[in-house]
Amino acid sequence: MKQMTILAVAALMLAACGKKENEYDATGTFEATETTVCAEQNGVLVKFEVNEGDAVEEGTEVGLVDTTQVWLQLLQLQAAKEAVGSQKPDVEKQLSVTRQQLAKARQEQQRYRELVADGAAPSKMLDDADSQVKVLQRQLDAQLSSLSTNTRSLDKQMEATSAQMNQLRDQLAKCHVVAPVSGAVLEKYVERGEFVTTGKPLMKLADTENMFIRAYVTSAQLQQIKLGNKAVVYADYGDGKKQQYDGVVAWISSRSEFTPKSILTDHERADLVYAVKVAVKSDGYIKIGMYGEVRF
Repeated sequence: MKQMTILAVAALMLAACGKKENEYDATGTFEATETTVCAEQNGVLVKFEVNEGDAVEEGTEVGLVDTTQVWLQLLQLQAAKEAVGSQKPDVEKQLSVTRQQLAKARQEQQRYRELVADGAAPSKMLDDADSQVKVLQRQLDAQLSSLSTNTRSLDKQMEATSAQMNQLRDQLAKCHVVAPVSGAVLEKYVERGEFVTTGKPLMKLADTENMFIRAYVTSAQLQQIKLGNKAVVYADYGDGKKQQYDGVVAWISSRSEFTPKSILTDHERADLVYAVKVAVKSDGYIKIGMYGEVRF
């Protein structure tokens, strides 16, 4: 009787263990989308007010590269543009004298035309008046063409200077280090006062609010998993402490791989598995690299 009781207890323990092993379909570790923020300008980092662990909002300025030289170049180009602009001719003012002369010559032309028609003046006087009108008209056209060419040339110079100024304004904007996304500062690679170059990593951000657990499933399990499927995710805090979260299947690998040594699956002997990412809204307690479990 005692032997039967021991066997019954052992059977219950085995059943309990089996039930515990089947509480999840896959295990994995939590990940977050990470963004490395790099310098976009060369210069001394005169401000860099972030520390590892800080939470920053998208668009927040966290640093500043020295802008002195870029700003001086911009002022220089501004002065050059104004100097070119001051050379633009006042077309109307420069043509006004010739236009007045032409108007006067046309009046004389009309007067001589009437006198010749009445026989009160010789036709040579009308010919001379016609010639004078033609000369002044050609002179006006030549002046207008020359002034227009000169104006267009100066306008082009001003446009080129404006383009250079816009480039410098863009460089000035890039001196301001701005968080491209909201997230927590995972790593800080430089300190205020250091000289940075374009492309040098300054810090790494992670979106710790919208996280993922990367789990691995067998081909048999994969048949039951689709994008958008809901799942239950457990964050494992150790010592048997777990927290449950709602999750959604956000990504399924298109190729198989050998089972990672650190991952347990429902079928440990399965050589090939598929990676699956389940999106989870974090409450601040889930940490990157933490182990977790998934039930689909």
